[in-house]
Amino acid sequence: MITTAEAMHAILASVRKTARAPIPLAQATGRVLQQDVVAERDQPPFDRVMMDGIAISYAAFAAGQRQFAIQATQAAGDVVLTLEPGHAIEIMTGATLPDGADCIVPVERISVRAGTATIAPDYDARAHQFIHPRASDHEKGSLLLQPGTRIGPMEVAIIASAGLAEVEVAVQPSISVISTGNELVAAGQPIDAHQVRQSNGPAVIAMLEEHGYANAHLDHLADDLDVLRTHLRRHLEQSDILVLSGGVSMGKADFIPQVLEELGVQLVFHKISQRPGKPMWFGIGPAAQAVFALPGNPVSTIVCCRQYVLPALRHMNGMRPLMPQFAALTQDVNFAPRLTSFLPVKLLSNAAGQTLAMPVQTNTSGDFTALGGTDGYVELALEQSTFKAGAVVPLHRWRM
Repeated sequence: MITTAEAMHAILASVRKTARAPIPLAQATGRVLQQDVVAERDQPPFDRVMMDGIAISYAAFAAGQRQFAIQATQAAGDVVLTLEPGHAIEIMTGATLPDGADCIVPVERISVRAGTATIAPDYDARAHQFIHPRASDHEKGSLLLQPGTRIGPMEVAIIASAGLAEVEVAVQPSISVISTGNELVAAGQPIDAHQVRQSNGPAVIAMLEEHGYANAHLDHLADDLDVLRTHLRRHLEQSDILVLSGGVSMGKADFIPQVLEELGVQLVFHKISQRPGKPMWFGIGPAAQAVFALPGNPVSTIVCCRQYVLPALRHMNGMRPLMPQFAALTQDVNFAPRLTSFLPVKLLSNAAGQTLAMPVQTNTSGDFTALGGTDGYVELALEQSTFKAGAVVPLHRWRM
């Protein structure tokens, strides 16, 4: 049985990178960038005026001039004007600085009468004030974004500023999410006393969608060897990734490992020294499909999806690993088995700015309702069994 760290290393070493393809920028939100984005122009591309007011020569102000005949008006987007000596140009925020001007006086500090602007007597103008110098943000050709960046609103703005109408992104992998079990019944369907609602599959789909993986499809299969062989073969032919829930333990109806190996999926590991989720199975299909067979208990499924499936998808898309996060326990925790414990928590903070983790105990790994309102889980190392209040431990948020 391998450790959690060994399991993650084995997964990342086994999965293949996703393909890349160009798409319109308008469709790129949430996708993972696969190209360098470089500056099309200097930013700003000209000396940009930062205040409404008048543009003047500072030398004239320094020489004592306080009244300036208004030569013209220049708004953002207008052709650049040339300032005449001793004059002022009415100027708008975002406009290009007129040639010959090097000082902006805000509109609040001037009065205008009969075409002449008068600067308030107590106003102390300075050279180059309220001017955003050309290329002071970045120069043409500067690297703005790198591959592996998830595209959000700020990244869309940057890509658009680089003049790109389309951008290369990681192709969305096709993901089959498969719940197994004769006892499962979908929401909205009639249910008997001996049956339970199917919740694992919808939860995995929701977690994938929340993290930007929209091409995921749900299936439910009975614990029957022929059914599993037929439908898992189809999923392997149609999908890049399989995420199964259930059928990986030691029971007589736990057929998943057997069927997957019959279908040519090469086992990478089976069982991890953790709780919940110890029976997890992982392998690579005949066409390099990543196959995650998660334990069927709901808490195990959700934790294993967050702990292993999502980081694998990030790696396949070329995203950088998440920076480690930590939190301090709010109370003592005792955990006897020699296993890594993934303990659900609600997060708090104190006046010192410290992140605090309040443990939420589940009533066995089937108690998924206890996860409602939790923010993630902490990782308690297998080398010890007692963790005191205030102990700082690794934190894994549900939302990465």
